[in-house]
Amino acid sequence: MSRELLPSFPLRAARVHEACGPAATTFAVITAARTPGNILWIYEGWLPATLHPPALVAFFDPARLLLARAGSQADSLAVAEEALKDGAVGLVVIEIANALDLREGRRLQLAARAGGGTGLCLIPEGMGSNAAETRWRVAPVPGEGDSTLMRWEIIKNKLGTTGTWHVRWDEQAHRLHVVSPAGEQPGSAGLPD
Repeated sequence: MSRELLPSFPLRAARVHEACGPAATTFAVITAARTPGNILWIYEGWLPATLHPPALVAFFDPARLLLARAGSQADSLAVAEEALKDGAVGLVVIEIANALDLREGRRLQLAARAGGGTGLCLIPEGMGSNAAETRWRVAPVPGEGDSTLMRWEIIKNKLGTTGTWHVRWDEQAHRLHVVSPAGEQPGSAGLPD
């Protein structure tokens, strides 16, 4: 995948980004697959679902993953900040249930800049922080006949433009492919709708 086709991915290192939508977890897993080093995934203990590391083998070696269960969002943020500041992991994913204020978001950005790693907050729709470098809305594409097709949309980008792409993860090649939406594929001109 070339940077021209999907210019803000892989995510910029030493920054914190956000993802929301029904496929945000898949976005985080693909981000982990494209990020060198180990991955720290932080979630609050009250959340009902968590990752099943053996299922991630289609994306990356699950031995790279460390799961951290925190007691509250404040605890999650403290763990994420320390991990980002330390720089010992390439990616810190934090599942956020409540909106971050500007101070919390800025602290994460400063920690990422100090440690050089990448942070990714999985957020509920509409609860983004002004401090985020990029914010992505991610959803599966229904009715395309391919259950792996997703729609990635950059809805906030501090360094560039926003945009929308249809993407598919290639399990064999461990790559992300940008796919033309139906009706815009080569040879589709002049076909009935």
